[in-house]
Amino acid sequence: CTGYHDQDPVIQWFWQAIEKFDNEQQLRLLQFVTGTSSIPYEGFSALRGSNGPRKFCIEKWGKTTSLPRAHTCFNRLDLPPYSSFDILFEKLVRAVIETSTFSID
Repeated sequence: CTGYHDQDPVIQWFWQAIEKFDNEQQLRLLQFVTGTSSIPYEGFSALRGSNGPRKFCIEKWGKTTSLPRAHTCFNRLDLPPYSSFDILFEKLVRAVIETSTFSID
């Protein structure tokens, strides 16, 4: 993925948000990004996409007013360049909660 580096504040805030999430929120985020609510036995490096192994990645995308979006076939999270931890946290929670209520009957 492109757009962010490991020390970018948005990436640091993302991982801080994950640490702040409770277990249910962490599972919902995992499902939001990967389409599954369980981590492979071998860990994140063993994640699979629609065409075989596919690592989790975060892509810089969108406007600061946008919600994060996910591409489950690619294990990719498109994360806008938010200006603060609080904004990132609120938008991430909102995206995860709103999409967890969506289902196909």
